[in-house]
Amino acid sequence: MTNVAGRDMGTETKMRVHFSSRTIYWETPKDFFEKLNAEFCFTLDVCATKQNAKCAKFFSEDDNGLSREWAGTCWMNPPYGREIGKWVKKAHDANTTVVCLLPARTDTKWFHDYILGKAEIRFIKGRLKFGGSKSSAPFPSMLAIFKRLK
Repeated sequence: MTNVAGRDMGTETKMRVHFSSRTIYWETPKDFFEKLNAEFCFTLDVCATKQNAKCAKFFSEDDNGLSREWAGTCWMNPPYGREIGKWVKKAHDANTTVVCLLPARTDTKWFHDYILGKAEIRFIKGRLKFGGSKSSAPFPSMLAIFKRLK
């Protein structure tokens, strides 16, 4: 069956999940984080919950990490909703090293304004399995690394 644009509706339905907003929280896979932590030695998780914090020091939603000063070496896996651009801007503007786990959305304003040419980018091969899920994420991921000299 096709839609009015002549596209296969099965494909269209499958693609919708890639841009779904069913959840904005994607818990960082533990083994993935541990490899990065061995490289960067994180001191602050800038947007976490008590249940999923990756560092002893972290900002929860109640702490509002966007309004706080980020110091040390920061880990950021932000909520993936409409507010993601604010988190990426904060990471870009922070006067410290911030490693960001983000959906690989190279067509977005935040990618062009704050990442492209301004951060080290590492595209992640394959799809991550967030929060111990048995299924892979419906989107590709990347790391954006903002390094500040100490």
